[in-house]
Amino acid sequence: MSTLETGATTGADEAAVRKAIASTERPPRPGVLSAALTFAWRGMLKVKHVPEQLLDVTITPVMFVLMFTYLFGGAIAGSTGDYLDYILPGILVMSVLFTTVYSGVALNTDLTKGVVDRFRSLPIWNPAPLVGSLLGDSVRYVVAGTVIIVLGVILGFRPEAGVGGVVAALALVIVFAFGLSWIFTTLGLLMRSPNAVMNAGFMGIFPLTFLSNVFVEPETLPSALEAFVDINPISILATASRGLMEGSAEASDIAIVLGTAAVLTAVFAPLTTRLYRSRG
Repeated sequence: MSTLETGATTGADEAAVRKAIASTERPPRPGVLSAALTFAWRGMLKVKHVPEQLLDVTITPVMFVLMFTYLFGGAIAGSTGDYLDYILPGILVMSVLFTTVYSGVALNTDLTKGVVDRFRSLPIWNPAPLVGSLLGDSVRYVVAGTVIIVLGVILGFRPEAGVGGVVAALALVIVFAFGLSWIFTTLGLLMRSPNAVMNAGFMGIFPLTFLSNVFVEPETLPSALEAFVDINPISILATASRGLMEGSAEASDIAIVLGTAAVLTAVFAPLTTRLYRSRG
């Protein structure tokens, strides 16, 4: 076949392809919710292919509950049973909030591997990968919280408010974690590597968590430290979670937690979206 014939054939094929494409109706643009849920499902598929990602929300919470209850329970509360009632809601808060750091790590990993560039080229709602990723992470929060609560029940934890109080406490923690995770997504777009995001994230979350009422009553602390612990949002979240499980939660504590989550989302979600659009 000559070069001219080959060129003519190729031109005819291209014309046929263009005609077929032109005659086909353009598929509808995906909606905001469907796009976000698609990326949330992507996060679930990542866990399916790499189950080791669930170690931090399964094994680590179990270790925290067992170690703190049986190592310090007798010294702090007089018995492991009494301390378990106090510490379990706190461990629930701590374990879920620690997991939020990985939102920034995952985003930075996508960024350094060039996946974000591919997402930005798609005809979808621009923040869909961000929102979807955080929605997928919320499933991890549920898993971590469920593991802690089930273990607590096995060890003898009996919430006075029953299942409803436990579910309400878990929901409150997840809402707060969703707002907090926006800070780490912003961090994920600013740092140069996933390890840097992880180190910076835990350097921030560790002091705030341990300088709270997760492990001990604030009244046992020095006055200056007690004043900080009392206004620490993590302390207020732990107090609200305990109250919901005991059936004695104060509306003011719940309002502060929800308000803090809303402020974090309102500040850092637009900032993350802007960085996401501009970061190359």
